[in-house]
Amino acid sequence: MARPSYCILLTAEQEGGFSVSVPELPGCFTEGETIEEAIDMAKEAIRLYIESFDS
Repeated sequence: MARPSYCILLTAEQEGGFSVSVPELPGCFTEGETIEEAIDMAKEAIRLYIESFDS
């Protein structure tokens, strides 16, 4: 079974770091200090978001 893919939106914040939203998953937001960290955090946020509907 193929894993679904999701588009993420990275926004550079004035105070530093990046905020991340997942438009296809309402309310799925996270942040990271670097782009790499923000992407990793987005992957985790997506996983947890989807898991919340499986329980």
